[in-house]
Amino acid sequence: MARQHARTLWYDRPKYVFMEFCVEDSTDVHVLIEDHRIVFSCKNPDGVEFYNEIEFYAKVNCKDSRDKRSGRSITCFVRKWKEKVAWPRLTKEDIKPVWLSVDFDNWRDWEGDEEVELAQVEHYAELLKKVSTKGPPPAMDDLDDDSDSADATST
Repeated sequence: MARQHARTLWYDRPKYVFMEFCVEDSTDVHVLIEDHRIVFSCKNPDGVEFYNEIEFYAKVNCKDSRDKRSGRSITCFVRKWKEKVAWPRLTKEDIKPVWLSVDFDNWRDWEGDEEVELAQVEHYAELLKKVSTKGPPPAMDDLDDDSDSADATST
């Protein structure tokens, strides 16, 4: 029986690249993460063998990379050698295989996040400043407890 590629989703973060090999109820899972590539293989319940070999866009730290199997997929957390450097693609070659897609549910354009976070902190600081400069709460001595019961009896 011929091997086929597992549908693979990926997304980029400042320290890691995440890949998800989408094979439900996989068996015989093997993940080999090296400095410049990943080799993935497994079988599904029907006995179909999946095999993916990906040459990475850039060097990774294979000693600080992990994989995790669930009932729906195998997720790999691959530590980048150079942190905070965005990967424009997962593969070394500028050719996108048909089985490889960006995981748009998890994708974030994290470049410039520090500026965005700083702007949000400044915005919240301004809001807090406005709230705290409103002064003391109004005095409520003119309210009478009897007025509530009088209103209730007049209706």
